[in-house]
Amino acid sequence: MPTYIYEHTGEACELDHIFELVQSIKDTPLSICPNCQGPVRKRIPRVNINKPKGNSEWRDMGFSKLVKRDDGVYENVTRRGNEPRYMERGKPETMPDISKITSK
Repeated sequence: MPTYIYEHTGEACELDHIFELVQSIKDTPLSICPNCQGPVRKRIPRVNINKPKGNSEWRDMGFSKLVKRDDGVYENVTRRGNEPRYMERGKPETMPDISKITSK
């Protein structure tokens, strides 16, 4: 069963100002503290989304990461195989080969 976070809207009791409670997803949210009968409200917790940490993780996920090095010149820091290291404006042969990373 999931754990929900509740916050006292008035004075806190022995459970502290913010407390956790294991409830069924079908249960209605509390409006009264089970300990002191004071008013409480349900809080929405933050969601932790992990983004890739390094260039190799970006590459493994199928992304190409280009870092600007000069006017019209980008370094492909996630290059695969024989792809060129630098992509230059006006030179399509230096573009990353997306056919290797996409599927139909």
